[in-house]
This record gives sequence, structure tokens and C-alpha cells, in this order.
Amino acid sequence: MSSTPSGPPPDPIARLLADPPQLPVVAGLPHLRELLTTATTSGQARSVVVTAPPGTGKTTLVPPLVADVARQSADVPGSPVPGRVLVTQPRRVAARAAARRLASLLGEKVGQSVGYAVRGDRRASASTRIEVVTAGLALRRLQADPDLPGVSAVVLDEVHERSLEGDLLLALLLDARALREDLMVVAMSATVDLARLPRMLGEDGAQAPVLDVPSALHPLQERWAPPPASAPRLGPRGVPREFLAHVAATTLQALEDPGDVLVFLPGAREVDDVVARLHAQAPRDVDVLPLHGRLGPKAQDEALAPSPPGRRRVVVSTNVAESSLTVPGVRVVVDSTLAREPRVDVASDISGLVTVGASRAEGTQRGGRAGREGPGVVVRCCSPADWARSPQAPTPEILSSDLTRTALELAVWGAPGGHGLAWIDAPPPPAMAVAARALDDLGLVTQDGGVTPLGRAVAAVPTEVRQARALLLASRILGARRAAETTALLTSGLRASGGDLTALARSVRHGGEGASLWREEARRLERAAGHGELLGVDELDAVVTVQAGGETGEPSWSGADAVGLVAALAHPQWIARRRGPVPAAGQEARYVSVGGVGMRVAAGSALTASQWLAVAEVDRAPGRSEALVRGAAPVDQDLALAVAGRWLEESEEVAWEEDRLRARQVRSLGAITLSQTPLSAPSADAAANAVVARCLEEGLGFLPWGGGEHPASVLRARLTLLHKALGEPWPAVDDEALLARVDEWLVPAVRAAASRDKRLDVGRIDLTEALRGLLPWPEAARLDELAPERLTVPSGSQVRLSYLDEQGEVLERPVLAVRVQECFGWKDTPRVADSRVSVLLHLLSPARRPVAVTDDLHSFWEGPYQQVRRELRGRYPKHAWPEDPWTAPAVRGTRRRG
Repeated sequence: MSSTPSGPPPDPIARLLADPPQLPVVAGLPHLRELLTTATTSGQARSVVVTAPPGTGKTTLVPPLVADVARQSADVPGSPVPGRVLVTQPRRVAARAAARRLASLLGEKVGQSVGYAVRGDRRASASTRIEVVTAGLALRRLQADPDLPGVSAVVLDEVHERSLEGDLLLALLLDARALREDLMVVAMSATVDLARLPRMLGEDGAQAPVLDVPSALHPLQERWAPPPASAPRLGPRGVPREFLAHVAATTLQALEDPGDVLVFLPGAREVDDVVARLHAQAPRDVDVLPLHGRLGPKAQDEALAPSPPGRRRVVVSTNVAESSLTVPGVRVVVDSTLAREPRVDVASDISGLVTVGASRAEGTQRGGRAGREGPGVVVRCCSPADWARSPQAPTPEILSSDLTRTALELAVWGAPGGHGLAWIDAPPPPAMAVAARALDDLGLVTQDGGVTPLGRAVAAVPTEVRQARALLLASRILGARRAAETTALLTSGLRASGGDLTALARSVRHGGEGASLWREEARRLERAAGHGELLGVDELDAVVTVQAGGETGEPSWSGADAVGLVAALAHPQWIARRRGPVPAAGQEARYVSVGGVGMRVAAGSALTASQWLAVAEVDRAPGRSEALVRGAAPVDQDLALAVAGRWLEESEEVAWEEDRLRARQVRSLGAITLSQTPLSAPSADAAANAVVARCLEEGLGFLPWGGGEHPASVLRARLTLLHKALGEPWPAVDDEALLARVDEWLVPAVRAAASRDKRLDVGRIDLTEALRGLLPWPEAARLDELAPERLTVPSGSQVRLSYLDEQGEVLERPVLAVRVQECFGWKDTPRVADSRVSVLLHLLSPARRPVAVTDDLHSFWEGPYQQVRRELRGRYPKHAWPEDPWTAPAVRGTRRRG
């Protein structure tokens, strides 16, 4: 493409597309242009999925083509003025590198046609047509203006990485697309689930088109460098130093191959360790450079620059170099085959990063970095068997991360819980429930899931939710600068020795390690501290009152107090009190937090002398019940109560002494017991709760059912018979059914017993009356008719009907034990339960010894009775034993009658 000196300067983006660098994606650009321009005249949304392996140039050339399509669309009459193209990257270093790479191809400086914006750093101008941003920054812009004014297209890069912010951005962007039918959306990925993404981006039931760019990697040789048995990849405390030594040694051997070396490690700590080892052992013509997110822009740019003539480089990186970034000159990759993934313990609300074996998808991407510029080598620090056992793909962050920030973003968006949005993977309900509870505890959402003014202000601050809340609240107490400087201790990634944040604060203020990073972070937070008005925040008034001693005037805050305040405001549920006295030298101190999490402070830390701590960071190793404090500051009890006041409560606790209850009044701050006062008697509610809890734990046998003839046991047996014979509305009274309805029958009975007996003797609980509370109305009036306690026999006696056997078990049929003489003239066997159940008759001698058992009295009189009569006449001659039992009068007495 050419231009005349008198004409307008050529469009740099059009010039690049007319003569692009020789990258594999070039072959697919005409088809992509066709797909994007198909719906230009109709104003329909235009969405395309682009799949291409790393190194094919999609990040470099797809955004310019999208920008050119947007410019050409503006030439159509009635079309809007072309806006800029937002290109999202999962990491800041990738966003800056992508913008610099594209600007260099245009022959411009960053900030002209191509700019970038990341947390704390932006280079763009009015002439910028392509702006590369992080997914988090794109989210904030979308929240501020859902119709994205001035934006023609959004290019979502590296969708396959499934970052939490990337998944959320995609869901909200698709929801907002209803406001902008002309908005172009391009999703780019190295590996993607094509069964879901095209369907999500499509409209009216049709899938979005897919452009597949084939790979153009050079041949790649795969080698294996498994560690010795003494240097496992993973240990109980993370990555062992012996394995890092193995990685360093493998890297030195890799220098025997031509080209620069790229080493992958799971985290910044491991990167710094291996860099230090290589500095001491690498040849003099080799530059060893770290690359991770904690480095400043200058150090990151240095790692991404080409090697000077006559020198080689070893770039030791975290996963920031897995995709998006191009590290020039790399021909060898050394892969530790380890990765960091987020995890959240839903039960304790502790989240963090854990080191795991990298997936094969991650390993393939890492190895591909060696084959971009020529034949390469990938050395994997594991065995082929370990590689074969690796998972196919990493766990998407949305399925394993702390979702507190996600839940807040959804509340601000107006979709609490994310319901109704399109997700690649929907947020897990248990994790979302924990996040919603955390937001409620922090005062960021309302009961119906809406966002409070404080929550809206917190969402606008580009950092973690808890730290953003602490920053905003503390800025109203300490001032924006001091609050930002103190909060930066929690957000800059610096590690406090012994977990002591106050010592870390002194160190960085005096220029210690990490001071420049801390100052840069503090400046960024100070700029963010002015967001929003904070209304109705109880903690502010409470804290100011405590610090001022209840008097008027401005309170003063020392440096240590300020650190404790910010840490407490960030994690009020982690405010903790020490268990027991100050530990002896060389021993750990143990704490319990407001939220009930057990914590420990390492031996030798200055924190062990503090009774109260405001904990900002913890780490819980697998299999450990207590979390190790990684960052905390001392506070006093008054400040703890002011900040965590919503957890302050007084309650009544009861304890069993055999079968009696003792009570005490307990004042607590969450799980921390502040004081205990004995009570003369438990309240009725406390007693009921204690009895129910014991029944749920031990079963109903704990209650005073008595023996087989106890009224409560008998009533329960009668109800069992009626439920079995007649069904509803007669209630089931087995253990499971009764435990499910304790509030209806047991709780009222316990309350009544507690009002009579202040110490509540369990034996005084009236279970008979309790069970009567379950009787259905009006059927209850027929209880004695359907399941009578006694039956009137022909002699006029009222004989007890047995519903239980000698062991107290419910009988299949009730038993009537009655003397034979009292049944003369009784023609048919008696029946109960609306005549559905026949009574089993135990016929007795005058001495009440059993002589016959029958449930068919008619048959007994006609047959067996004559044999029984002969035996009884000889044994009891004074009694009447008529030949005809049908007409003989029934008698009770023992004398012979005519």
C-alpha cells in the first residue's frame, strides 16, 4: 500500500493488513473478515470463535482486522462512528506485551493507534483504535456502562485459560449484548470446548461461526528428566528445595542445546529460588532473568526483549509465559510440570493457591513455546508415567476459586447468584452460598441480594473485596494516604517474616526489600480510595469512638495500630484470641478466630506475645486442622469488639450432669468466649434445645419411656398399631418420624418440665402428654374406641389390652390375657382398629396360667375347649366348667355355681 506526499497519511492498520508478517493466522484473515461483515447492513450482532494454537499470530493480527472491519462499517450510511476495539488478556504482563508488539508492527509508539490499560498503568489517547486491557479492567468498564459507548468490538483472547474474571466477563458481555446489537464479539482460544462456546455466542438458536487456524509449529523433541527419589516434585509443604535444585541442574544441561531457554515454575517464590541458583552456576555469557506478575514493568519488559548479540538468556517464568506472550529466541523449554491453582475450603472460608501437577494441556502449551521460531526441545521434569497420569486440562477457576468478588460483581450487575446468565460452567452453588454469606457479613449486600452503597464502592476498587473494603473504611479514619500505604501491605504480595505485618511495615518504610513495589501499590490504592460515598457503616463510628476513648476530638493512630485496624477491617472473621498464656520459647502460639478457624503462629514470632490478633493471611496445609498465620498485627480487645461487633452476642449454654442440666450465660465474639456466668436454672428454650440435641445424638432411648406398662410406651404402641392399620391421619411414631417432629411434641413437653423443675430432671418430662400433641383432630376423640387400653369381657371385667411384649417391643396384634371362665358366652374374637385387627386371646386358668392361645374364639369353643375343660375340671374342681360354653354364664369368682 502506497501514498502520495500531498495526500493523507496511510492508515497504519490498513497498511499492516496489506503487508502482514508471515504468520499462520494470515491465511484465515479473509474468511474472518467475511464472517464479521456478513451482518453489517442488518445491524445484527456479529460473533466469531477463532481457534488457533499458540504462536500462530492470532493475538497480533486478529485485533487489527476487527478494527479495520469496524472502520469500514462506519462508511455504510447510517452506521455509527467507529469505536475502538477492546482486546482482553488474562494478565497485565501479556496486555502490555501484546500492545507493544502490535504498536511496533505499526511503526508507532504505544498509546497512538494501539494502547493498553492495566491495573495502575494506562497508555492510550483519543486516536487509539485498539486498546489491550485485562479482563478485570474490562469488567469494571462494563459495570460502569453496560452498553460500552465508544467500543465497536470486544476481542476475548485466551478464553481457554478459563480465568475467573474471563468467565464472568463473557457472561456479562453476552447479557449486555441486548443493548448493542451492532457490537462485534470475537472469542479466541488455543483449545476450547467448541460444543459450548459457539452456542453461547450464537443467536436465535444458531451457533456462532468458528474459524480454525491450523498449527505451524516446528518439530519439537520431547525429553524426560524425572527427579531422583530424594527430590519429589511435591512435598507436604509445597515444592521441596531439592526439586528446585533438580530443575536448576536440568536447565544447565539444557544450555547444551542452541537458543534461549524458557523455564516454567509454579510460582514467584520458586522462580526466585531457581534464578538465584542459576546466577551462581550459569556460564558468564548467559543472562538469567525472572518473569512473573510481581515484577515491575521494567523487569518484565527486560525478560521479553531479544537477547543482545553474543549472549544467551534463561528466562525463568511462572505461567504468565504459557500463552499470549512471545519470548523471542526460545528454542528450549524446561517444564517443572507443576502449576498453581486456586482452591477454596467452603466449610472454613479459607482460600488460596495450591501447587499441583500441571495438566497435559498446560504442558503442551508450554512445550509449544520452543517450536515457534525453529525446531525445539521440551524437557519435562517428570517421568512419562507421571505425564500420562496428568489431568487432560486444568480445573476452571470458577469451579475451584473463592467467589466473593464474583458474587459482588453479580450483585452490582443486578443478577445475584448469576441466575439467568449464560456460563461456560455455572458457579457452584455451595461456593456461591459461602460468598453471599461473606458479602452479608461485610455489609456489602442487602438481604434480598442487592448491593449496598459500601458494596458498590468496594466493587469499583481494583483489588480483592476484603482489602478494598478495608481501604475504603480505613481511609475515612486514617486518611486516604495512610490507609493506602497500610492496605498495600496486604495486596503487594510481600511476605511478612514470622507473619508480623507491623515489622513488614517498618521494613518497607525504611527502604527494605520490596519497598518500591509497596510504594507503587500504595499510590495505586490511594487513587482508588476516593470511590463512592460510604453511608450507614457502623464500624466507622464504633472504631472512632473506641480509639478516641469515648471523648470528642480526633483520635490518633500509631503505625502498629493502623496496620491492625486495616487487617481487622479486611478480615473481621479472622480476628483471633490466643488460647492460654504466652507460649514458652520455641513453642507455637495457638489462637481461635471469630469465625471458628483454629490458627497457629510460628515459634519465635513476635506475634506470640499478643493476646489478640487481626489476621490478614493464613495458609492451611492438607491434613492440618489449624491454619498457619502468614500475616497479622496485634490489636486490643476494644478494637476487636468494635470491628467485629456484628458477631458479639450473649447466649445461654447448658451442659448435662448425668440426667440434669446446668446452665451458664456466655458472652462471645463469634467462636471466641469472652466471659461465662453460672445460672441458677436453664431457660425453657435452652433446656428444650439441649434435650433435642441429645436425642438427635443418642436417640430417643434417652427419654423416660419407662417399662412395658408405662403410659407413654403404651400410647406409642397404640399409635403404632393405628398408623399401621389405618394410615393417615394417624401419625407414625417410630424414632425417625418422632425425631423429625420434635418441635411439635417434645419441645413443648420439655418447656413444661423446665418450668416445674429448674434443673430439669429428665425423668419428669411427661411423654404421654407430649405424644398426645401429635394426635390428629377430630380423630383423636376415637383413640380409646379404635385402640382401647382395656376391653370389657362377658364377665363384666375390664381387662388390660397389651400392645407391647415383655421386652417392650410393639406386638403385631394386641394381646388380651383373660381367664377362660370370664369368656363364656363370647362367641366371636374381639377386634380393634375399626375391626381391621383381631385381638390375640391368651386364655388362662383360675390361677392365671396360660392354657390356650387363639385368635379364633368360635373355633376354640367348638373343638379344643373340651380337652381344656377335662384338664381344668380335675385341677380346679370347685370351679364351674360347663359343657356348653356358648350359653353358660361368665363368672369372675372362684366358687362353683349351679
